[in-house]
Amino acid sequence: MRIIKSITNIFLIGFFATGCKIEYHPSVQSPATGYLVAEGFINSGAEPTTITLSRTIKIYDDSTRDVGEHGALVSIEGENNESYPLYETADGVYASSSLQLNSNEKYRLNIKTQSGKEYASDFSSYRTTHDIDSLSWQRNSDGIKIYINTYDDQNPVGYYNWKYEETWEYHAAYYSSLEFIIDPDTKLATGVRYIRADKSIDSSLHTCWKTVNSSNILLGSSEMLSKNLIHFATMSIPSASEKLSVLYSINVRQYAVSKEAYSYLQKLKKNTEEIGSIFSAQPSELSGNIHCTSDPSEIAIGFIEVSQEKQKRLFISNRQVPGWNYNDGCAEYVFENNPADLGTKAGGLFPTVPLDATPFRIVTFYATSDAHCLDCTISGSKIKPAFWP
Repeated sequence: MRIIKSITNIFLIGFFATGCKIEYHPSVQSPATGYLVAEGFINSGAEPTTITLSRTIKIYDDSTRDVGEHGALVSIEGENNESYPLYETADGVYASSSLQLNSNEKYRLNIKTQSGKEYASDFSSYRTTHDIDSLSWQRNSDGIKIYINTYDDQNPVGYYNWKYEETWEYHAAYYSSLEFIIDPDTKLATGVRYIRADKSIDSSLHTCWKTVNSSNILLGSSEMLSKNLIHFATMSIPSASEKLSVLYSINVRQYAVSKEAYSYLQKLKKNTEEIGSIFSAQPSELSGNIHCTSDPSEIAIGFIEVSQEKQKRLFISNRQVPGWNYNDGCAEYVFENNPADLGTKAGGLFPTVPLDATPFRIVTFYATSDAHCLDCTISGSKIKPAFWP
């Protein structure tokens, strides 16, 4: 969820002559609950429609409070009065099943919050999105860069918004068959024992996956080009990143948008991603197509349109980037299996496998300094994604 901060509440004014900065709080007041923000598209394709509802916070508010708008009644309404409900599936995230929308009709989003406020977007025409032709990547001295390639010969000008989801497989540095025996009083290690009765290695904690959604606003337009042909750099993966330690995948979602929606998203991008210095783009007023119908004086933020979602997935293997040089930062240490040695030296270490073992005793063993070196689930999931090869 993108947290949008209300830029009307604070400005930093720099005085070049003195090098001073003072904080200025204008008299403009925003509601204590913040302004409602609606993000997403009404999906006219096979994929579900997902809309995220949240609240703005003041730009100087450093709290980590929940900004999701919960318990709202959300629906998609057609000009012909057909209606499709959306249900809250996560923190302020509302989703529908796949919708069979009429391409000759216009649709809008309706919202009624728990407080009784009502909001609606302007009616939007059905918009067709061209397929993503391909995803490509190129290696450079800094890592790799991933590109979207799309071409639409049916429309002279295209305006696009993209989102993506990254997933990668990674491995714990070591397998483990041991665990420390901890004294309940001193909390020190007094020995080690096998995790499993059959003394086998616990391989279930070795292979995991992480998934991360894009957070920046990705936009592209062929307005200044002779053809509706886009070659867009989506994102970069820095050299030696864990993402390419085994196998990496990116799934890109493409949406065709109107010129008005494109202009709105450009302003939103500048206001949320490109402000931070005196040389940055100055904040501008956001004028979307969401309105508070129960109180026309109240501001609402968002631009909701009907658009098809088209997807394309790309895989990149570690074998395709020789010399990637990923370093997991893990190191092993050897200890004698006696209480004195363990209690003074093994604090904060995690045992891996024995160096020398018999059915009756463990003589020496390896240990590592970080639990994530043994247990990949500390930062990911061991559930293999359905699309993974």
